[in-house]
Amino acid sequence: MRPPVEVSVLIVSLLAPGVLYTINNIPALQEPLPILGLGMSILGFVLLLLRLTVSNQTKVDPLFYVFAEFSFTCMVGLTNALEQDGLISGFMGFYLKKGEPHLSTAYAVMMSYWDGIVHFILFLTIIHRMFRGKSYRSLGLLWAGSSIANQIVHIPGVVIGKYGTNIRPGFWRNVPFFLAPFWAASVLFSRPREMPVVTADKISAEQKKGLIFRPIDLLLSLMLLGAMAFSVFRGFVVLDCPLDTCFTYIYQYEPYLKDPVVFPRVMMLVYLFYAMPLMAFFTYGLRTPGCSWMLDWTIFFAGAMAQSQWCHIGASQHSRTPYTYRVPADKWWPVITLNVLLAALPALLALRCHTNPVYFMKPVPEGQTNKEKKKN
Repeated sequence: MRPPVEVSVLIVSLLAPGVLYTINNIPALQEPLPILGLGMSILGFVLLLLRLTVSNQTKVDPLFYVFAEFSFTCMVGLTNALEQDGLISGFMGFYLKKGEPHLSTAYAVMMSYWDGIVHFILFLTIIHRMFRGKSYRSLGLLWAGSSIANQIVHIPGVVIGKYGTNIRPGFWRNVPFFLAPFWAASVLFSRPREMPVVTADKISAEQKKGLIFRPIDLLLSLMLLGAMAFSVFRGFVVLDCPLDTCFTYIYQYEPYLKDPVVFPRVMMLVYLFYAMPLMAFFTYGLRTPGCSWMLDWTIFFAGAMAQSQWCHIGASQHSRTPYTYRVPADKWWPVITLNVLLAALPALLALRCHTNPVYFMKPVPEGQTNKEKKKN
């Protein structure tokens, strides 16, 4: 009798540290081009193993292979994080020298912890639900937002930062991991959304309430406006705005924003050009009834901001960040509080939308009663 699929994926994923340890002790495999070729071969072999684990299934969701393959790389990431923090040794030395040297940075360490813990748990949960016929669409969107946010900071940060002059062939193994989340997100967004059954009268009554009569939505709207202003401000800061306020902030509050690894600079620009417009749309969605897209995009955005802020907050405090770029001790509380609130707000917004989605359902035509709707 075969074990459950998620158990098989777990077993395959746990092979990653052993593979890394073996390569780390074979000098002939530790040159840049062999590292890339061996890495892609290993991923191909893992894919073959995963195919064998579901060979008895009549129909397999193609997203399974994405989630399962990423599970293996999650264990690679966790191994890297543990080694960089000195908890283990003898696994990643070869790869940091000849593969991706930037993985030793504080940002990459925090990114690796997120992959190895949060993403890995998400993958196992999704696969468990997938093979039991349960919906996993929301969890998938949460991961897609988190993974896309990771990649659009990680890859540009490497290319334009201080490691841009030392890019090795192994770096290009990130290309499929950059493209796969976008494809997965497009598949998940195209699938039908599960909606609760609510009477037309209840939808109509809820959607007639103004924002002032929905205090939670009003508070969330005000918080979104504050987060938008903060995102614009920090975007100006990393663009070297000459205003005294920007100068004071970057030197006295968040000097990490000028770290030469440039991951924080890229992240602030992503916030300015992508997160800020999304928050503006969410503010619109909270005051305009029938914006059903809020139910999906708030989950996607919550995943993106949670991952980004985890990496940003953690890296700004990590021992691998030079002391001069860390948050000053006397400014620690206001800076960390603002950053934690920026991570919590999207999660609270997504929670609000999904615990009571009536306001975001398609509006009922005026004059149509519940009885009339049943006749149609």
